[in-house]
Order: sequence, then structure tokens, then C-alpha cells
Amino acid sequence: MASFCKRLVRAIKLDKELYEEVEADRDATRQAVSVVVLAALAGAVGMSGRGGPGMVAGVLVALGGWVIAALIIFVVGTRLLPQPQTRSNPGELLRTLGFANAPGLLYVLSVIPPLGRPVRLVVSVWLLIAWVIAVRQALDYDNTGRAVLVCVIGWLVYLGGIFMLSLMMGGLSALMG
Repeated sequence: MASFCKRLVRAIKLDKELYEEVEADRDATRQAVSVVVLAALAGAVGMSGRGGPGMVAGVLVALGGWVIAALIIFVVGTRLLPQPQTRSNPGELLRTLGFANAPGLLYVLSVIPPLGRPVRLVVSVWLLIAWVIAVRQALDYDNTGRAVLVCVIGWLVYLGGIFMLSLMMGGLSALMG
């Protein structure tokens, strides 16, 4: 437990060595799942000020989004935009991106009324920076610009998929209702 807590703090501090460490540690996958779940719970509490039944759905969406984003980033980063030294696998991206969700634990602070929006903004930017660092380390990139590009392309593909799914689900509900 102490090791997990230390890793969380290092992830929040954007310690690039932590991302190298969890990339190589296959046993860190369970910890990465825990980070995603805890960040989702912190976000739910921070947004609503309390827990509730929607938290389970929020956690499931966060876990699904994390897996899908990791797979998209894996394909974009290793197939479309690799560097000669790029060597990775989906597990490495799952672990590094899981820990990159650690700043999301701070979303719980947005429950404090005057801090709500500023906390959400700062934490969201912090998360993006953590994801870029995680991608750079997992894909062994030698420049941050390429990691940013992979994250942006991955994000756009992910949003496009969500949009298409929403359209399909809306079309299905219209047919059924």
C-alpha cells in the first residue's frame, strides 16, 4: 500500500521516471486500474458533492474510456507515428495512462464552492500534461511534440467514436420509442 501511495504522489508530481517504472512493471496493471477508479470516484464526488448510484456508471465509463484510449493511442503511436526506437504494447500504455489519471484525484477539491471551476480547469490541464508524459515514456519518444500529436489524434478518434456511438444510440432510441 505504501508503494502504491508513493506511486500516486509521483504520478501527480509528473515524475517521468515513475511512468518508466510502471511501464516496465506488469504487476502495476492492478494499481493502474485502481488509479482510474479512484480518479473517477473523486470526479463524481467533486462534481456532485456526494456519491450516488451514478458513480458506478461513471467508473465503468472511465474504465472503458481508459482502455479504448490506450488502444487508440497504441495504434496511432506505434503504427502511424512511431520513431525508430518505439517499442510498446497495449499493457504498457494501459499502465502509464492509468497512472496519468492520478491528478484526477484532485477533482474532489472542486466540491468546495468557490474552487469548483478553477480546480476542474487546473486538474484537466494537469491530466493532459500527465497523459502526454505517459505517452512519451511508453512509446519511447525523444520529443514531446510527437507525444502531443499522438494524444491529440487519439483524442479526436476517441471523440469521433463517441459521437458516432451517440448517433447510433439516438437512432436506436428513436426507432424503439
